[in-house]
Amino acid sequence: MVLNVLGERGGSRGKRIEYRLTAAGRELQPIIDLFGEWGARWAFGPPRPSELDPIILLWWMRRRVALDHISRRRVVVQFDFRGAPQRSYWLLIDRSDVSVCLKHPGFEVDLILTADILMFYQVWLGRVPLAEAIRKSHIRLDGAPADVRAFRNWFTWSPMADTVRAALADRSTASHRAIEPKSPSRKSSAIRMAL
Repeated sequence: MVLNVLGERGGSRGKRIEYRLTAAGRELQPIIDLFGEWGARWAFGPPRPSELDPIILLWWMRRRVALDHISRRRVVVQFDFRGAPQRSYWLLIDRSDVSVCLKHPGFEVDLILTADILMFYQVWLGRVPLAEAIRKSHIRLDGAPADVRAFRNWFTWSPMADTVRAALADRSTASHRAIEPKSPSRKSSAIRMAL
């Protein structure tokens, strides 16, 4: 038995094919989300160097653009990543489409983000808050002040970011409890007094 969770749409006259979840795929979504939350809680450590792929990262971001928070018809964000195979990548955000560009898209750049690729992964995954990374100069945003302020709202960020943050807080709390000195018991106090 074959079960289709994706369906194709479009593809005629040079238009690209779009894939959409079928009814079966939509019903499967909560289970996938649970697996994602489980992975975020137990498996999402810092990315290994082999996992630091800026194209994959930007592809994830492409899917999480909050178009309703972008007032202009087109926005171009340039990402200058230290530690990546090439220095610059672009997201071309248009009302009808969002593209990951490996070459300059030919439009004026509205915002330039400069960061170490590992640090930006940490922000995307929810391990480090964007505001903290900017405040500590791990990430730099250059552009019009309104765009710099708005950038954090242009994306809905990783769907697992809240779960990752909660897992980090749980681990931090657990590790603090494990290393806190235990208060001496009455018995040990009585022994010391007798000595």
